[in-house]
Parts: sequence; structure tokens; C-alpha cells
Amino acid sequence: MRVTLLGTGCPVVDTERFGPATLLTAGGAAVLVDCGSGVTQRLLAAGVTGADLDAVFFTHLHSDHIVDLFQLVISSWHQGRERPQFVYGPKGTRRYVEGLLKLWQPEFKQRIKHERRTTNEALKVVVKELKRGDVTEFGPLAIEAVEVDHRPVKAAFGFAAEAFGRRAVVSGDTAPCDGIGKAAKGADLLVHEVFVHGGLISGESLRTEDTVRNVATYHTLSDEVGKIAAECEVGCLALTHFVPPYANREALLAEVAADFAGPVVLGEDLMTFDLVEGTVRHGLAHWSIGAPRWQSSRRAKRPARATLEL
Repeated sequence: MRVTLLGTGCPVVDTERFGPATLLTAGGAAVLVDCGSGVTQRLLAAGVTGADLDAVFFTHLHSDHIVDLFQLVISSWHQGRERPQFVYGPKGTRRYVEGLLKLWQPEFKQRIKHERRTTNEALKVVVKELKRGDVTEFGPLAIEAVEVDHRPVKAAFGFAAEAFGRRAVVSGDTAPCDGIGKAAKGADLLVHEVFVHGGLISGESLRTEDTVRNVATYHTLSDEVGKIAAECEVGCLALTHFVPPYANREALLAEVAADFAGPVVLGEDLMTFDLVEGTVRHGLAHWSIGAPRWQSSRRAKRPARATLEL
């Protein structure tokens, strides 16, 4: 089972950190969590195309997490996809997808008529709206919807993924909450968002003090995320969705590591975690972060839940 950080950024545009997106792969299954700006380029760089995906999961419907869905659909068609794209997300996902496809119908009709391809199934999208605790299976890979606290957003999820006895949890956007605390207990890997203290400054980009304070309330602060990892006894903590994306890496690592004694990784775009081998890869760099601890048997047993299957 592998977890690849495709995009580790936020709504603030950055050339190093693209929009939020995480790829989960196991035993031939490939699932994309969120569809931020530049995701199709990052997928290709990771060796996967939109034609290969079994499903797309939305953590929530903020624009930075869903903005490139149409680009994924149309590029998957060009890449030879022969089946609809399957999209899972919170309440409101169906309305969003139907509106998006309606907007692009004139282009679809023109391309279909003119290009005369053997199949146009890839231009269709099948939507399933999730409830807390729903589990969806793709071969050996099981994805559980975990309710998180991103208020005032009313419907927001993190996702817990399991395959081959390994467990990874992707927080989505959230303030510290019981949902992630329970789901991540004993997980091999916790991929968690982070709001960096002092990173956003009032007066920049029309931000007021209220702006900075309110944005902080629905994210997890850099002096909180290490405590969450420690309380959950995770094998490894990987940070993503950096707010702001240009945070001081050295200072951030020191702050988080002060609260969590295990491996702390500041995520970078196209970084891959192999949960079976207990390794991390980024570019030409490969390293181990302690397989014996990572492969701990302290994993929480999953209770029975409602299951959705394709």
C-alpha cells in the first residue's frame, strides 16, 4: 500500500506546492483523494493517469479541493479511459458535479461529434454521496469516510484507508476533532493538514486580523498537530495542506517534533510513502523511517460499518 502526496498546497498559489491531492494505491487499485489545481500533471509525474483511477474522493467542496475535476475528466478521455469516472464525496457533491458537466456540455457534444472516438464513457461521472462511517472497497483497498470539523463547512470528511494490514489516515481540512483522533489511533501513517503559526500575516493580500483568526479556527495549528499524532500513537506523521505554502520548514519541523517523538515528515509534492516497506521516496532520495515501529501491531480493530461497493 502506497500513499503519494500529489499536491501539498492550499488556495494560496505556489510553484512548489500544487493544490490538495493524495493518491492511494494498493494491489492494482488507485484512488485519488481531492482534485486540487494541477492534479493531472502531478498524477502523470507519479506514473498514473486519470484513465487508471478507480475513484475520486472529495474531503469537502471547497474550491481548492475540487477545482480540477473537469480537467481530470477530459484528460482521462484523452488518455484512453473507457469507463465513467466515479466520484465520492459529502452531501452536495452530486449537485456540484451535475452543474459542472452541464456547463461543459457544448464542448462535449462538439468533441464527440467531430473526433468520433470508439467510446465516450469517460465523459460520464457517477456520483455517490457518503455518510460518516461508509466504507467503499476497491479490491484490497478499503476507504472509510471519517467525519471531521471544518465548520462553517457543514459536510467534511477525512478518509482512513486500509490494505494488506496497513492503515493510513488522510485528515482533510479540519480543526482537532474526535473523528480523526479515533480513526488515526495506531495508524501506520497520518497525513494531516497544518496551519503554521505566524505564517499568515494580517495586512497581506487584504487579510485582516479577523481573517487570520477565522481561517485558523477551522484548521489544525502547528503546535497542535504533533500532539494529535502522539495521542494517536501513529507510526509516522506527514504534514500536508500547508497554510501558507511557503512556511519556514526548519522552524515548522522543530515545532511539531517537540510534541511527537516519532518520524515527522514535511510533505512535498510527489513524495511517496510505502506502508509495507516502511520507506519514503521523493525524487531520487529514498529513506527508511523505522519499519519495526511503523509495522506496529497496535492497530485499532475496525468495527462493522455500512459498506458501499462499485
